[in-house]
Amino acid sequence: MSEEVAAPEKGPNPWAQAIAALVVVGALGGALFVFQKNDAKAADKPAACSPDDADQKAAAAAKAAHRISGTQLCTALNRADLPTLLGTPRERALTAYGSDSSIGTDGGKDIPTPGATVRLDTYTVQLSRSYDHTPIAGMADLLTEAQAQTVAGHPAVLYSTQTIAFRFDLGGGKSETAPGGIARALIVAPDAKDRGGSYELTVWRQDRMRPDDTALLRIAQLVLPTVPGWTTAD
Repeated sequence: MSEEVAAPEKGPNPWAQAIAALVVVGALGGALFVFQKNDAKAADKPAACSPDDADQKAAAAAKAAHRISGTQLCTALNRADLPTLLGTPRERALTAYGSDSSIGTDGGKDIPTPGATVRLDTYTVQLSRSYDHTPIAGMADLLTEAQAQTVAGHPAVLYSTQTIAFRFDLGGGKSETAPGGIARALIVAPDAKDRGGSYELTVWRQDRMRPDDTALLRIAQLVLPTVPGWTTAD
């Protein structure tokens, strides 16, 4: 018996690309654990963002530093109408979890990158926040199939990224990787003036078909303004 999951490659930050494999592997380990736990717990109910003790400590540390936590991002993303927004109203959230991680830079500084993932039968959706000081202006020149967008008055860039498929042999304990399908991602400035940092919303399909841009933009317009700390454009 084997299990295959996918995750998108990391975004335009050079330090993120350098450790993409490590970040993805760690996230997938958590995803498999949560999937098994939620599936056994309540097969007929949507997965909920239920923080454990470690998540609660991370949330407290984020609050003290005036940052958002992975659990808060999960709560904003895991809406009751998310399946409808994706165009799959009969589906439900199979897994929903937040994470509080950081990316180290060459200068020795850690950049907080909390994130959340919600997985359905057809789609997986991720929402993350980066606290770097890089504005998104100019990112379109670095990304694949990039298009400038505006989300609730905030500058944004829509682009494509390749997912990495991880195949786990649950019986033999072996794993392998291969190119997956195309994910569509939207990087959004936290404020209308694009003074640095970003939110990133990423969607991909389990069947490796190309995701619907309209659904991605619709989710961004509704979800991001509900994230604590979101700045409303004047």
